[in-house]
Amino acid sequence: MGASPRCPLTITVNGQQHTMDIETWVTLLDLLRERLGLTGTKKGCDHGQCGACTVLVDGRRINSCLTLAVMNDGREVTTIEGLAQGAALHPVQQAFIEHDAFQCGYCTPGQICSAVGLIHEGRATSSAQVRELMSGNICRCGAYPQILRAVSQAAGVPEDSDNAEGPVITGTVPA
Repeated sequence: MGASPRCPLTITVNGQQHTMDIETWVTLLDLLRERLGLTGTKKGCDHGQCGACTVLVDGRRINSCLTLAVMNDGREVTTIEGLAQGAALHPVQQAFIEHDAFQCGYCTPGQICSAVGLIHEGRATSSAQVRELMSGNICRCGAYPQILRAVSQAAGVPEDSDNAEGPVITGTVPA
C-alpha cells in the first residue's frame, strides 16, 4: 500500500500565508481545525447541512466541510478568528453580543461568518431576506430571534415588526 497522494497548497488564512503539501482528500474544515489549529470553525454535521463550518473564501461564504483544501489553492480564507481587528470586534460580532444572539455558542462562529458574507453579498434589504439568506445556518438552541436582530442591525436593514420572532430556517441556501 502506497502513500496517500499529496498536492502542494498555498493558502492565506486570516492574513497569514501557509505553504504545505497536503493529502488530496483533506477538507478545508479539517485543514483549518487539525492542521492549522483554528478550532473556532466547528464540525457539525460534516454534510453541509448545518452551517457550523461556514467560513469566507475570497469574501464568499462556504461550508468548509464540503470543499477540499486543495481546491482553495491561492485563495484567501477568513475564519471567525480573523474577523476582529486586534481588540476591535467586527460589527457582526459586536451585534451578536449586543443582542445576546447565542446560547451554547456552537453555531455562533458559522452564523457570524455567514452573516459577514451575507452583508458582503448585499442582497438582504429586509429582515425577511436576512432570515431566508441565513437559513443554511442552524441553531439547535433556538436563538433565531436574537440572531435575526443582530444580523439585521449589522446589515443595516429594518427589522420586520410583524415577523421578528419567526424562525430563521425556511429552506436551504447554497453557501
